[in-house]
Amino acid sequence: MKNRAFLLRTAQSLTLGVLGLGMLAASGWAHAEGSAMREHIAQRRTAAEAPGTAALPLVPGDHQLKVVHQGLERTVVVHVPRAAEGAQPLPLVLALHGGGGFAEFMADDARYGLIRASESGGFIVAFPNGYSRFPGGRLATWNAGACCGDARDRDVDDVGFLRAVVTRLQAQTRIDPARIFATGMSNGGMMAYRLACEASDLFRAVASVAGTDNTVHCAPARPVSVLHIHARDDTHVLFEGGAGPGAFRDESKVANFTSVPETLRRWAAHDRCEGAPQRVREFSGARCEAYLACAAGVRVESCVTDSGGHSWPGGITRRGKGASSSAFDASALIWDFFAAVSAPR
Repeated sequence: MKNRAFLLRTAQSLTLGVLGLGMLAASGWAHAEGSAMREHIAQRRTAAEAPGTAALPLVPGDHQLKVVHQGLERTVVVHVPRAAEGAQPLPLVLALHGGGGFAEFMADDARYGLIRASESGGFIVAFPNGYSRFPGGRLATWNAGACCGDARDRDVDDVGFLRAVVTRLQAQTRIDPARIFATGMSNGGMMAYRLACEASDLFRAVASVAGTDNTVHCAPARPVSVLHIHARDDTHVLFEGGAGPGAFRDESKVANFTSVPETLRRWAAHDRCEGAPQRVREFSGARCEAYLACAAGVRVESCVTDSGGHSWPGGITRRGKGASSSAFDASALIWDFFAAVSAPR
């Protein structure tokens, strides 16, 4: 009797297991809601391949990759837009989170809107994770030169890692090599500047939000277009230079940040721009100026908001922080800039 009861329970368990799988299949895994389910699907579709195995192509939707560089495995969240169903290769944008953030946070469309911009603009967007000593990749930073945190202190090769991310994506998606860009928030924006300095052979243009150029050495091999977005009342990366009171709990983990005017002066010099910047856009509460006569037809532009603090314009206001600027949608503005500077002349 005991054996019969055991066998009956086992059969019931197996039946329920099969039914459960059938219900999941019927519900359509590829369209499941919720970040946990999307992550599970992405892991099934795009888990790191064994050495020597061809990487699977990424279909339109959300994916999660694991990229290893110098023995460190890091997550990269990727969104491939519906435009990938066409015949043409697509632009690629790397979106780098701020210091203390992580990839999934930057990929949250309610906060940054970059996936929405990816769909409307027809570009692939990838959200790599910075260096973190914690399981799950939280509290990550980028080695942007003088800043920030453990990534800087351990001299992590983030330029090499991000090159590896692009190489991996080129193996799994159709990317236009002439339209590869990088953007970032705060420490991520600082890292975008380092890419412009040290990987200008790969990146056509960069855009930084609330993160100035804090590179230690900069000698770009070719001119790179630059867009800088900053609020005058930023309390972390001060507009006129220095680290504000909200920059980091441990002052040793940040730097005496370069000012916005000095960042733009540097890049006008790197790109051999002539003349003074001209007003090119005007919003309620913001204005944009650009150097238009630069080498190789590149552009150095700044968009300054009157308010918004240390935040992504048009994004959600972070808990405990002042309201983000609503002068413009930074994600849409950044894509417009990338599209303009890479258009055929």
